[in-house]
Amino acid sequence: MKLSELSGKEIVDVNRAERLGVLGQTDLEINEKNGQIQALLIPSLKWFGLKKQAGDLRVPWTHIKKIGVDMIIIDIPGDDQE
Repeated sequence: MKLSELSGKEIVDVNRAERLGVLGQTDLEINEKNGQIQALLIPSLKWFGLKKQAGDLRVPWTHIKKIGVDMIIIDIPGDDQE
């Protein structure tokens, strides 16, 4: 799969049934030796994106469960529901 095919997909947490962001608004952590994606770095935004919370959410590539036509489903173990 090409990086361009991932761009624009919504990232959804299966445990919280919550939209976390859109790929393209996130950063990628890439292994410089082999070029593989290690993780997605999703900014924590509040108030319609005007205020950034402390820290980003790091989602290791191994926690991505499914990449569909419109969205990426992630499963973060130990992610407590509120």
